Amino acid sequence: MAELEVLATGPLTTVQDLGRPGRAHLGVGRSGAADRGALRLGNRLLANPEGAAALEVTLGGLRVRARGHLVVALTGAPCPATVVEASGRGRVIGHQSVEHLPDGATLWLGVPVRGLRTYLAVRGGLAVPEVLGSRSTDTLAGLGPERPSPGSLLPVGPPPPVHPTVDLAPLPWPDLGELVLELLPGPRDDWFRPGALRALCAEPYEVTADSDRVGIRLRGPRLERLRDGELPSEGMVPGALQVPPSGRPTLFLADHPVTGGYPVIAVVRDRDVDRAAQARPGQRVRFRTSAAARTAATSRLDPP
Repeated sequence: MAELEVLATGPLTTVQDLGRPGRAHLGVGRSGAADRGALRLGNRLLANPEGAAALEVTLGGLRVRARGHLVVALTGAPCPATVVEASGRGRVIGHQSVEHLPDGATLWLGVPVRGLRTYLAVRGGLAVPEVLGSRSTDTLAGLGPERPSPGSLLPVGPPPPVHPTVDLAPLPWPDLGELVLELLPGPRDDWFRPGALRALCAEPYEVTADSDRVGIRLRGPRLERLRDGELPSEGMVPGALQVPPSGRPTLFLADHPVTGGYPVIAVVRDRDVDRAAQARPGQRVRFRTSAAARTAATSRLDPP
């Protein structure tokens, strides 16, 4: 069986697939790739099942060696990528394209030029042991395979019977400037003072450095509460904008807690959560309500 030998991991590298859906009632979060679209794209390029496990690499720094001949694809945040073969010959490889790693070749990933998370998919998928039906590492719950570290050997599954039909996917890169995310008000927007939703959408927030796979901590306008105390714990979803006592929202991502007691003023639409997962510290994020939600929420956006 072919393997991927890990030589360096950068700030954070984890194995991720599409997670563990349908187990929240048991206290098990979904987890999985923070940018699900990027994972799916990498697997489609290699003719893998869309949910095959791959490496999620945060801010580059990954170095791996092929043990056996491998076919790979890089998606998500674009970064400099170099292959050095066993003979010493080096070459730069592309992003969102199908690439061959000969036996003994080393792949180096630099820091992304935009975005945060790069995905390294391997034809056949990473065949690390499953935990509750998934190969994803949940960084909050500590569930799933251990994080790769220098010296880790990651087994690669058998290649699928079909072959890739394209060798390049010319798709847009992650947002570089201000990121605009569409949201739906509620379910607990009535816990905030009139005009809180207007304040949320009026000015941009800044992604802070203490953001992670659990959520994006935001710096910006403080959202003032109307009610004191806390809610009984209730279910949370990816994209929820939960507001702690500080008044500054946290946007939940893949490893969010299953339940929480702070009120959720709004939820980012699912199609925008992948884009949010690529936001870098220091990047600005602006929220807006959808046209349909804007009409329904007029009374909540404007103070009486």
